[in-house]
Parts: sequence; C-alpha cells; structure tokens
Amino acid sequence: MIDELELAFDDEPVERWRHRRGRKRGQKKRGGAGKSVIALLVVVVLLGGLGAGVWYGYDRVQGFFTTPDYEGDGQGTVTVQVKQGDTATDIANALVKADVVKSAKAFTDAADGNSRSQGIQPGTYKLRLQMSGAAALTMLLDLKNKVVNGVLIREGLSAKATFKELEKATKIPVKEFEAAAKDPIDLGIPDWWFKRSDGKQVQKPTIEGFLFPDTYEIDPKWTAKDIVRTMVDRFLTVTGELKFDEKAQALSLTPYDVLVVASLAQAEAGIEADLGKVARVAYNRLYGEFPCNCLEMDVTVNYWFELNNKPIKASKDMTASELDDPRNPYNRKLKGIIPTPINNPGKHALEGAAAPPKGNWLYFVAIDKSGKSAFTNDINQHERNKQTARENGVL
Repeated sequence: MIDELELAFDDEPVERWRHRRGRKRGQKKRGGAGKSVIALLVVVVLLGGLGAGVWYGYDRVQGFFTTPDYEGDGQGTVTVQVKQGDTATDIANALVKADVVKSAKAFTDAADGNSRSQGIQPGTYKLRLQMSGAAALTMLLDLKNKVVNGVLIREGLSAKATFKELEKATKIPVKEFEAAAKDPIDLGIPDWWFKRSDGKQVQKPTIEGFLFPDTYEIDPKWTAKDIVRTMVDRFLTVTGELKFDEKAQALSLTPYDVLVVASLAQAEAGIEADLGKVARVAYNRLYGEFPCNCLEMDVTVNYWFELNNKPIKASKDMTASELDDPRNPYNRKLKGIIPTPINNPGKHALEGAAAPPKGNWLYFVAIDKSGKSAFTNDINQHERNKQTARENGVL
C-alpha cells in the first residue's frame, strides 16, 4: 500500500524526468491531468479503506474490553437458586443460565465493587429477566426477594416421619419421597458407607440415617428427588467436615457402625451434653464386658413398631414379648449392632458417636424432667438412680 501511495504522488515528477528529453518541441503533454485525477481517486479509496479498517479494529477491540451487560432493571419474573457455599462466579453462572444477566462478568464486576455481596444468603430468589449485573446484585441483597419456604426437619426423626413432614410442607405425597429414596447409592451416597465391621452384609441399603436434619429452603420447582438429594448432600458435607470416616477408623469401626450408634444416642439422650455418653454406653455394651453384648435399648423396639405402622410405646407399657420378640431384627437382646440406623441424627449426635468421652458406663437413666441422665457401670447404683428418677416424677 505504501508503494502504491508513493507511485501515486510521484507520478508527475517521474514523468517529467523520464520523458522531457524525448519530447519534441511544441508537442503538448497529454494525460497528465487525467493521471492526477486517477491518482487522487486511488488515494481517496485507499485512505477510505484504511479508515474503515481502523474503525472496524477499534470497534472490535472496544467490544473485547467492554463487559456484555443488559441495561436497566429487566422484566418478567424468574427464580434462581443460590446454593450453600456458592461463590460469586457460581451465582453469576446461574444468573446467566436463567438469562437474568448477559454475562457472568457483568455480575462479578458488580459484586467485586460491593462488599455487601459477601452476605448473599443461600436460598431461592425471585429476580427479573435481562437485568444489569448491578440490578441483579441489588435484588439478591434484598431479602424481600427471597422465596421463603423454610422447612425444619428435627433431629431424631425416622425417614418415614421425615417424609410425612415434607409432605405437609410441600404437598408432595410421601410415596414420591419413598420412591426417590429407594436407591441411596443413586442419590450420591458412596457404597463404602454400607459396610459393617462385623462382616455382616447390609442386605438392602436404606436412606435411614442419611437425611440430615436442618432447615431447608425448598424451591417450589423441586421434585421429591431434588429434596432428598439436597438432604443427602448436606449429610455428606457435614460428615466430611467432621472427618467422620477417620474417627470411625480410630474406633476400629466403620462409618456405618458409628452412624447407627449416633442414631441410638439421638433417640436416648435427653440433653445435648449426654449424647457422647450414651454413645459410649452403646459401645461398652456391644464390645465391652456386658453379658449379652447387646444394646438393650427400648428405642430399637419402637423403631420396629414404626416400620410396621404400629403405635410407639413408653418402655413401661411394652410387654415382655414385645421387648424380646425374636422375630424383630431390632430386638434389644440381639447380639451386636442392629441392622440400620433408627433415625436421622443431627450434627451433635454424629460428633458424640464419632468421638465419645472415655468412661466405663453400662447403664443410664434420665433422672429429672430436663432430660439429664445419670451414668454408672454398677447395677446397684443404677437402681438407686432409677429411684431418684421416680422421686422426680420421671419414671
């Protein structure tokens, strides 16, 4: 291009230098004006092309450095879920997928410029379609836009009772929850969770024990399987944080064994402070110097009642045949650990079972209405503790 420009500008001077000597006197110079016009047109075209190229390049570069973003506050309504532990980038990607913001960077740039963005809470939010990143951030920080459908699942509920609570809250039938929970491994529970230290096979893995009790914000669009999977994910997160498998190994047990004991502690302990002690009693009975090496806990009998749609009973109301029914796989006289957990224990029960306090206790009984228990390894002292409980109106 530079050579062409030089030739265009130098056309006339070169002509004079080359041809002046050969031109006859009186002969008119022809074509000079025409060539000048042509040269001028070439220059205009070339400069025009160069200018267009520069403008196109500038436009492309400017587009490269400008973050794609919608303008304004958007329109319509859409719900977006912010999950526990989501980063600004995770949230941004969810917003892009729902067409709330035009690009992830539009949102992350807005979040980086606002320290309050660190306070975005997990949950489901009502937002608008095609909002600017800044407008989306503003709506996420306003709790009025959070879809509040919190469902509290208490510690110690069985899977059956948990599904009934979920049915009340979501109107999803219990049968759908039962179907969703039919294959625990498909829900993400590793198969090593269903191993026992006594070598016995877990005949049919169940969801019992793996539905972590907590308050859950349930998206109106979730299915039964979405809800069950969320509870299982929470269980796996909490037990991972507790290093549950490592602590079970330190006890020479499997995580499943310890989960079973955690469920027993959750059912038997009247106060949080006693969870670890009850777990220790269970271990001492199963693996220590206890005549039957059985649990002898009435809560296992009640679990069998619940599975068979029978009303649960207080210990004093159970008959001898109910307490020691040989057909009951959760028989309190059964040697060794029972087949499965009997409920879904909370974090403190899991902690207590995974790292129980040292003690040689074999017996315990609640001695006051607060639920506090007295622990001992002496059967005579245990009888005296029971008398205290009677005097306090507990037994």
